[in-house]
Amino acid sequence: MVTRVTAEPSRHVRGVDVVLGWQNDRVREPTTELDDEQRAAVTAPRGPVCVLAGAGTGKTRTITRRIAHLVQAGHVAPGQVLAVTFTARAAGELRTRLRVLGVGGVQARTFHAAALRQLRYFWPRVVGDQQWELLEHKVRAVGQAAHRVGADTNSESLRDLAGEIEWAKSSLIAPADYPREVARLRRETPAAAELVAAVYTGYEELKTTSRLLDFDDLLLHTAAALETNAEVAHEFHERYRCFVVDEYQDVTPLQQRLLDAWLGRRDDLTVVGDANQTIYTFAGATPRYLLDFSRRFPEAAVVRLQRDYRSTPQVVSCANKVISAARGQSAGTRLKLVGQLAGGPEPTYREYDDEPAEASAVAGAIRRMIADGTPASEIAVLFRVNAQSEVYERTLDEVGVAFQVRGGERFFSRQEVRQAMLALRAAASGGAAHELVDSVREALAPLGLTAEPAAGTAGRQRWESLRALVGLAEELREVDPAADLARFAAELATRAEASHPPTVQGVTLASLHAAKGLEWDVVFLVGLVDGTLPIQHADGDDAKIEEERRLLYVGVTRARRQLALSWALSRAAGGRKHRRRSRFLYGLIPDDHPAARVPAGRGGVKPRCRVCGSPLLGVDALKLRRCPDCPADLDVELLERLRSWRSATAKQQQVPTYVVFTDATLTAIAEHRPADAAALVDIPGIGARKLDRYGPDVLALVAAPPD
Repeated sequence: MVTRVTAEPSRHVRGVDVVLGWQNDRVREPTTELDDEQRAAVTAPRGPVCVLAGAGTGKTRTITRRIAHLVQAGHVAPGQVLAVTFTARAAGELRTRLRVLGVGGVQARTFHAAALRQLRYFWPRVVGDQQWELLEHKVRAVGQAAHRVGADTNSESLRDLAGEIEWAKSSLIAPADYPREVARLRRETPAAAELVAAVYTGYEELKTTSRLLDFDDLLLHTAAALETNAEVAHEFHERYRCFVVDEYQDVTPLQQRLLDAWLGRRDDLTVVGDANQTIYTFAGATPRYLLDFSRRFPEAAVVRLQRDYRSTPQVVSCANKVISAARGQSAGTRLKLVGQLAGGPEPTYREYDDEPAEASAVAGAIRRMIADGTPASEIAVLFRVNAQSEVYERTLDEVGVAFQVRGGERFFSRQEVRQAMLALRAAASGGAAHELVDSVREALAPLGLTAEPAAGTAGRQRWESLRALVGLAEELREVDPAADLARFAAELATRAEASHPPTVQGVTLASLHAAKGLEWDVVFLVGLVDGTLPIQHADGDDAKIEEERRLLYVGVTRARRQLALSWALSRAAGGRKHRRRSRFLYGLIPDDHPAARVPAGRGGVKPRCRVCGSPLLGVDALKLRRCPDCPADLDVELLERLRSWRSATAKQQQVPTYVVFTDATLTAIAEHRPADAAALVDIPGIGARKLDRYGPDVLALVAAPPD
């Protein structure tokens, strides 16, 4: 879909002030009802101000009051202020609050909306024509570029390629530089780096030929206009004198470039953010601009907001424990929240045998809360991946509780699930040669169900949805061992029909990413097992593990009064209890709580470090059979040979290196030096499939004499 980007001549007569808005309403008193830290931020002198604002500390109140204070003090007119944030909802909230304060002429917009508005105005002088169009959905154009260079053009591959191009442009990485930069960053790519670069190049050429701009181009072109055209820069800098950036921890290099162009040589900038809530680095966001603000502006006022007015002290204490275990972040940048509300119940921790039991318990608790007077709209169930919503959709339906899925489609509405149901019906009509679960796996294999998660975000989401269908088949087999594929297909059709009630306000089901910026009285954090939170593909990458920890922190801080954390040891009812609760829960659960015990390993033996004897926590520690900090008997030369082999193998198969083996698995091999297949498969993470595919090569590398 394209939207024409044209200038508006009739509005240019009165200049940029008319196009971008100019209004000077009477301002209300902005400094009342503020705590000492908020007041310090509001009344800080005009110039660079950095507000480190923890969750629930009143950052929106603070920045709107600061804008009102600057206007009231005569430092700036309302129309000379540009406030930017990341969602239209947040921008709308800023505008509403400013109007209440009597400051109705401030421009509060998203980065992209602000850039589009400016580009429309300056376009005739910068480019000279009015016919370029905005490409709102780039997948079709990416598909054309992918087809030309022989890349996969299925829907998941195209979504992943489109997302990767967005990341590259947000990171200011040109097509020619893409292979080198992703190698330097050790970034997982949806296809071979050279192939992605070719698609990226073709996509940019296609847009130029067709006179199209995508959303990232809005920022790039606006920044370039201000950087290269002195007349445009002068008019803009005369127009805007003061800038405010919300959620500054989520700024990308491209957005920072645009902000620098807006500022010019000035420093009248207020930024607000919380590095503990950085959860979008996969999309190019980086907290370094927030953390380095006082280095760039040594004279900046830095204010820390740590009084939490959202959550009870019990919830706040849990959040502090989650983030205090973070690694790789200097202590001076961390915010320790201090709860300001009256006390409430302690967070609860529950372990269940399987996911259906977990969902049933959560649904039952929600039903009782609603019966006792808690509004359904004040309850949320939060999870790491969208595929986890299915069991809660179904279970809440069964107990008669209305719900809404936020930030994603309902399970049976997803494209891959609809395709899978068609494939299962077709397989059922042809007869099945295997028992139910094997038949389901066989039918779904052509759609992307593999032994290991697929590479790329879209591919991985498809894999999770298909794997959830296998879980449903396992559940049906436990209830009815004689069930066949036809029975399963009919069961799915019944569930799909039941999962489409009218849209109503009810309990919120949402991923942790979709929950950012929202809050509820009661929050259930579910499915907290290693491999899900932290997600499996984060293992072996410390930065990704820490982002997963921050996701849990965001989830905890969504709760105002009640917080429940839970996990299940098996996916399907009656299944093998092989899962372990999330490593992030250690240190949170009280020592005398039944769930505080260390989970047993194979044969009921509790896994302990082979060096110091302490309980092993986390997938990496289990693979190494030692604590990460304990001394290692590591064959460094073997590890280098394994890494070289993995890189060559991944390149040949056109997959990310972690799909072959994670760093933790390679380290475990280099420490244990397995002499045969039995010893190799005994290392967690190496199953029968990987043993067949890679076992001979790995054992040959282990047996090879050192150089």
